[in-house]
Amino acid sequence: MFRSIQDWYAAQCDGDWEHEFGVKIATLDNPGWSVSIDLAGTALENAEFTEISNLAPQVDWINSKVQGRKFEGRCGPGMLEAVISSFLAWANDVSGPGLRR
Repeated sequence: MFRSIQDWYAAQCDGDWEHEFGVKIATLDNPGWSVSIDLAGTALENAEFTEISNLAPQVDWINSKVQGRKFEGRCGPGMLEAVISSFLAWANDVSGPGLRR
């Protein structure tokens, strides 16, 4: 899974995109994870994304959506893989398995 997000990022890098945009993964204080992925200039920029929201479980909560020109994922401490996997599944749906721009 981490190899796939690395591959998606590398496929976006064109000498310009990576200077202004990128992927950010950080921790939250409640606790949990924050994933922010710039979509500007990618095949996903105008693609439809269905929000994922399951906020009930204390540790296994997840919320992923596209807001503006960014994929925004927030989740509990054990759900980072689920957030990144949901992004990659969507990216593959839109762009195909090659994860191209």
